[in-house]
Amino acid sequence: MVVNCPTCAKSVTWNSESEFRPFCSKKCQLIDLGEWASEEHKIAAKPSEQPSAKEVDIEEIEAMLAKQSDDFFKH
Repeated sequence: MVVNCPTCAKSVTWNSESEFRPFCSKKCQLIDLGEWASEEHKIAAKPSEQPSAKEVDIEEIEAMLAKQSDDFFKH
């Protein structure tokens, strides 16, 4: 089977001897990896239902830390 390299579109034979399949070379493979690492490529997902750190109430955090501190010094 012949496929196109996802990075440069060069034809690549898809078989066990194709070391970098589906890429044509190590260079194209690393370019793609860099694009994933820099978040140029993403996999779509549903938004998280958990609150983000920005949505957490600072007073809740302070109360939790105060309780932990009190518990620590009681022992």
